[in-house]
Amino acid sequence: MKASQAAFVGPVAALAAGCLALAWARRNLILITVRGDSMAPAYHSGQRLLVRRGGYQTGEAVVFRPPPSRVHDVEWLVKRAVAVGGDPVPADLSERATVAVVPAGQLLVRSDSPDGLDSRQLGLIDNRDVLGVVCYPRTRPVSA
Repeated sequence: MKASQAAFVGPVAALAAGCLALAWARRNLILITVRGDSMAPAYHSGQRLLVRRGGYQTGEAVVFRPPPSRVHDVEWLVKRAVAVGGDPVPADLSERATVAVVPAGQLLVRSDSPDGLDSRQLGLIDNRDVLGVVCYPRTRPVSA
């Protein structure tokens, strides 16, 4: 390979890698804006969150579509996953969940704020309604 060809290959490879990274990010990451303070002190109204599409674990902040039975002025809700499929239902959510163990494909969520909308009002959330998990800024659950 000639020196001029080698000088051309480096920038092209870098450009190709950059395009692949951008394509991956556009497919897997979403930026949302928080509306409301039900997740305070972790997240506040107006704060921007980076959401990664895909799976989640108990304790992570998830973004999901509100159940169709509830009318909301927002397209997405941000809450903390407190129980996922196979987990026991927390005592304070047992009346609304009506099961002892969270069924596969569903989860229960809780607001970080004690007065926020969560599974106490919404019940079980279907996994198909979950957009993803907040990956930036990352926070820990608020201790009760």
